[in-house]
Amino acid sequence: MNFYLRRAFLLLFFVVILLLPPTACAQASATGDENDLLPTPSAPKDLYPADADANKEIKAALKRAGVVHKRVLLVFGGNWCYDCHVLDRGLHEGAAGKILKESFELVHVDIGEADKNLDLTKKYSIPLEKGVPAVAVLSSDGKLIYSSGSGEFEAARSMKRKDLVAFLARWQEGKTP
Repeated sequence: MNFYLRRAFLLLFFVVILLLPPTACAQASATGDENDLLPTPSAPKDLYPADADANKEIKAALKRAGVVHKRVLLVFGGNWCYDCHVLDRGLHEGAAGKILKESFELVHVDIGEADKNLDLTKKYSIPLEKGVPAVAVLSSDGKLIYSSGSGEFEAARSMKRKDLVAFLARWQEGKTP
């Protein structure tokens, strides 16, 4: 019996040792190192309400942006999209969150099941076949400055914090690419 108890203890010990490194890594990434990937969402939010009127929201954001000298960041996606939630959390935390708050008005544009707000995807050069989330940056007068036409944000879960910060910094008001 002592032999089996010893083997069980050793097995438990090795299982615990194997589980520690991922836990330590997860805790390290919570600190927000710029080389870390964007954080995973804690719980899905209603980022894209079904009854939202994206045209009205964009118009209101452009009006606010003109008054406070900001740009407008449109994020196209859907509540079903995991990467949309990852990107949203990344946009609201750390250095990216600070830049977003200071320099952008954010509007989420619901694409439904790729059947909603198609006029806006066309207007802002968002090819849905490249995936979502997709983003567009507008000047405060509504001019399209940037569109993620190549699916750059589609795999937001693989994006590093520093890359999102660099993207936002590049498109801040007063900066020219």
